[in-house]
Amino acid sequence: MLNGKSVLITGGTGTFGHAMTKAILEQYEPRRLIIFSRDGLKQETMRRTRFPQSCMRWMVGDVRDLRRLHQAFEDVDVIFHAAALKQILACEYNPFEAIKTNVLGSMNVIEAAIAQGVEKVVAISSDKSCQPTNIYGATKMCMERLFVNSTVYIGLGHPTVLGLVRYGNVAGSRGSVVHVFDAQRGTGEVTITDPNMTRFWFTAEEAVRFTLSRLNDLRGGEIFIPKLPSARIADVAEAIAPGCKVRVVGIRPGEKVHETLVAHGERAIDCGSYYIIAPSGSLASLGMGTTEYRSDSNSDWVTVEEIRRWWSEYKDSLQ
Repeated sequence: MLNGKSVLITGGTGTFGHAMTKAILEQYEPRRLIIFSRDGLKQETMRRTRFPQSCMRWMVGDVRDLRRLHQAFEDVDVIFHAAALKQILACEYNPFEAIKTNVLGSMNVIEAAIAQGVEKVVAISSDKSCQPTNIYGATKMCMERLFVNSTVYIGLGHPTVLGLVRYGNVAGSRGSVVHVFDAQRGTGEVTITDPNMTRFWFTAEEAVRFTLSRLNDLRGGEIFIPKLPSARIADVAEAIAPGCKVRVVGIRPGEKVHETLVAHGERAIDCGSYYIIAPSGSLASLGMGTTEYRSDSNSDWVTVEEIRRWWSEYKDSLQ
């Protein structure tokens, strides 16, 4: 699928970028694998410590810079667009910056990809985009609509197709609550925003595997959504910091108690292990049912033991 291709990952030094780079190099033989991100130091650390392969290319740039994207996307076949400002509180307090990166930056990615004739562009979205209650979620919702409706800017016969994957929190990613609980464990007390809070449970490796598996299914404008187990935040705390006292601090600005991957009113087709939301008016959208897929009403849950086992394996992988 990616053998002999030139592949680029925006935001490639993040958690998803590391996992996607590892998976591509293990499973395929790309002609080039380009890491595009703003931080040259992170790129150098990533290159020196993990990915010295000759097919790797390192490009410093910002998705806000359309001219730089045109340069970066030249002779690129596949793009995974993961660049974003992701921290909810940071976006709440810096809304202009969140819009510049997550919305205008995504618009730039689409424009440059179409202009350069990139074959496929897959954007990484979030459950926060469903019925958003914060700036981050609102910017992700806008990004989704840009990608879904980008087909109106593509003429008949144009080689570029664009779509998205939408999934929940990535366990172990930077800023993940598991790292907070691990840091608090030594104090004997962990802080929880709401003991009833639930989240979808997804690892970086699973996110990459799902994204790659949907690449061949992309026809243009689809949103692919995996079916995931849910986790109770109280169970995560018990798995990471067993026996610690729990202090409830209340939810933060813009935060939800539960998350939604398919909102009420979205027309999604059930494909067994995942859903597809096809662009309105497409043949695939005909006959779709309406469903709602929420973290609190899920039928699949991870246990404390499963989380604890994952945490042990995850920490070992960091050594």
